[in-house]
Amino acid sequence: MAVVSGTFRMVSEEEQALRAKLEHLTVKDHGPVFRPCAQIPDHTVQKAKDELNETDEKRVSAVKELRGIIKEKADSGDDLAKGVQDTFGDNPDSVLVRFIRARKYEVNRAYELMKGYVRFRRDYPELFENLTPEAVRSTIEAGYPGILSSRDKYGRVVLLFNIENWDYEEITFDEILRAYCVILEKLLQNEETQINGFCIIENFKGFTMQQASGIKPAELKKMLSVLVLKESDFDFLSLKVFVHGDELENYFKEFDAEILPSDFDGKGPKYDGKVTATQLFD
Repeated sequence: MAVVSGTFRMVSEEEQALRAKLEHLTVKDHGPVFRPCAQIPDHTVQKAKDELNETDEKRVSAVKELRGIIKEKADSGDDLAKGVQDTFGDNPDSVLVRFIRARKYEVNRAYELMKGYVRFRRDYPELFENLTPEAVRSTIEAGYPGILSSRDKYGRVVLLFNIENWDYEEITFDEILRAYCVILEKLLQNEETQINGFCIIENFKGFTMQQASGIKPAELKKMLSVLVLKESDFDFLSLKVFVHGDELENYFKEFDAEILPSDFDGKGPKYDGKVTATQLFD
């Protein structure tokens, strides 16, 4: 007769119901994209518990531990560690939680993300000079990138990039990257977005060799640095890029046509970046 030993925890009916709901979510089950999250939906709280190992008690202890690491590393005299302390030492707990969630409550790894963030800003200072909403507003109004006003069924924020009409001489690569930086930083203030993440739909229809030749290797490296940093800096993003061509069956399994604009093969009106800029900044 086999004897099984171990630690078991009773799962409440409420938890079971929330996990069942997570398997059948719709776009109506989530909060706003552009406004603060007044209250995290119960099923998203359960998702954070299951996927990020988050509890109220763990959040408090992890923030305390991370603050201790920040101070200890800075006291060692390392220049980058001092930069982390200067950048984050006086920040509220909510900012530190973003990094802790990013590494599923592995606090040492959360600290390494902070170092990567500081290093990135040092490596590419041109992206952050005078980086204000007004500095990037015209780029966002032009749709580079776009942002859907509704989350997808998984609760993710959906970014859009339609390359067909992009004039790289009128809107430079750096201007687009600066817009990404502002958008991601602003929308990540929302806790639902921290937990559920982002995805990007890129439509390369009409992409020309002239456009391709206008992108320098150094700019491609910089773009990858932005996306990789943002994915690892906020790893809960599960940042996914969807490039859709003529076969749209799987595309519509992933995204509801009702939330997509017509220029991304959806049932909504054509994307309007001016409306998005107003929702984002005003």
